[in-house]
Amino acid sequence: MSDSGEERGMGERQWALILGASSGTGAAIAHAVANKPGLNVFGVHRGRYLDSAAQVERQAKDAGRRILMWQADASSPESAEAGVRALREVAGPRSVKLFVHSIAGASVGRFLSEGEDRLHAKRVRRTFDTMAHSFVYWTQALVASDMLAPEARLLGLQNTLKETHLSNTALISASKAALEMYVRYLAMELGGLGHRVNLLKFGTVMTPALKHVYTPEALERLEEAHARMNPAGRMCTVEEVARFVGVLCGEEAGWFNGATIDYTGGMTLRLLDLVLNP
Repeated sequence: MSDSGEERGMGERQWALILGASSGTGAAIAHAVANKPGLNVFGVHRGRYLDSAAQVERQAKDAGRRILMWQADASSPESAEAGVRALREVAGPRSVKLFVHSIAGASVGRFLSEGEDRLHAKRVRRTFDTMAHSFVYWTQALVASDMLAPEARLLGLQNTLKETHLSNTALISASKAALEMYVRYLAMELGGLGHRVNLLKFGTVMTPALKHVYTPEALERLEEAHARMNPAGRMCTVEEVARFVGVLCGEEAGWFNGATIDYTGGMTLRLLDLVLNP
């Protein structure tokens, strides 16, 4: 594959490692950063959305970038080490400019339920491994293999459930709180090396996973509720989130570190007003 001139730029040498790259936000980020700033893509996915994964590959190649979609469960330290080894073989050392943690796999339910939605120990461990611990596992593997490019950007994704709770999402909120702490401490450990570790918080976006959980009627109600809730009068899109991730790769965003960056568009500002003045 060949490009010419400055357009080759960053993409020839540097890669984006994206966990959860086959659908939803992760897929949109892969597409966006392949175009701007022009990164090659190493996407990790579980194989649930093979058609979407193939589309991600086509989009990256159309942008003139190299891409490897690696199918695996990314939640364990063993898979992190194996994935980074596979990446190093194709990309070489000090090549990862962007690492994005965009995998999900949380259990919903209640801690004290006596029914099938009880959050038992296996579900707790699985959720924390997927939603929080894996960010540390992959970061450790990247550092141990000398894979981080100069001034690399490491990014976790956050939601609004810390401020606005849903009754059956306690485990998601708890794991995301752990992820936030991991981001802060890794920011301190990696900051002196020139790397930046941040958390990007955004509101509800329409993804295949969301469509799998909700009926079309429920999705319509969801969109209507967000239109009332968001000051912009609509839901955010995965494309908007993805384009902003590209911005965070740039020099202009180089002073963000250990931050939870609010990209919610003011989603929670009107909640009390909606409750008291429906």
